[in-house]
Amino acid sequence: MNDLLCCESSSVVENRAYVDPILLNDKRVLRNLLKTEERYTLQTVNFLNAQKEVTPAMRKIVTEWMMEVCEDQKCQHEVFTLAVNLMDRFLATCNIRKNQLQLLGTCSMLIASKLREPKPLLADTLVFYTDNSITRQELWDWEKLTLSKLKWDVAAVTPLDFLSHLLRRIPIESSQYQRVNSHAQTLISLWAREYEFSSHPASMIACACLASALIGLGWTRSGRTVDGLLTLLHDITSIEQDYLRTCLRKVESMVYANNTEPMVEEEVHHRPDEFTPPPTTSDKFVEHETAGTPTDVRDVHF
Repeated sequence: MNDLLCCESSSVVENRAYVDPILLNDKRVLRNLLKTEERYTLQTVNFLNAQKEVTPAMRKIVTEWMMEVCEDQKCQHEVFTLAVNLMDRFLATCNIRKNQLQLLGTCSMLIASKLREPKPLLADTLVFYTDNSITRQELWDWEKLTLSKLKWDVAAVTPLDFLSHLLRRIPIESSQYQRVNSHAQTLISLWAREYEFSSHPASMIACACLASALIGLGWTRSGRTVDGLLTLLHDITSIEQDYLRTCLRKVESMVYANNTEPMVEEEVHHRPDEFTPPPTTSDKFVEHETAGTPTDVRDVHF
């Protein structure tokens, strides 16, 4: 485990806090996380029922774009997962138009980066990634709106908050720690894109993604069993093994689907005042010189 993580950009060096082993070893910290997570867990998978225009497919497009932006800006993994949590909780309480969804996602990334990054994302940078389809003033106005709707309760518990605590309590060779951690983080990020998984508690998601990562990296090759791993996770978190097993199957299905589903290009028809798929980060840099031109507004038929 690295004692210090540094991020260099030009001549600027950002120092990030190391993981405190005292906190990881203190069972009270884990108990408090388990107690607090319920406050930030959506109570139903149908949280989009509050929406008249926003659909799960639109949400997935925007979350995938958010993940690309966070990766391109080298944000900590917690920024993306927290931003998705903020966006989903807002969608569960406030009805918006489909052409406001990217603005909400952008605003959620801005808030999340202020909480999780030593140097938050700049408003101008986020506006650039939307191809200037929003303005800084709109972003700031929606930041205040989001904070108001969430009652300023934005320091949510995410699956990544549990990951270090779980890894600390599972017998893993030190040489495998970073690899397992990286695989589990990737699975958690993929999970965050899926609408039907949004109502699962953060601890359950962390356990299932960690179990999937361990199994994929050969946990069962040394005489260990999946049931034994689930028992160990149950002992740590008190989550019923049946729930963990069901959640693990969903993770495995998600991984299989992401590896086997063909890429299908969506049919796009131009029409004003409709949902606009955000530009990919690769498109953004190819068309850097035309970034000042607002994107066309499109109607996407799923």
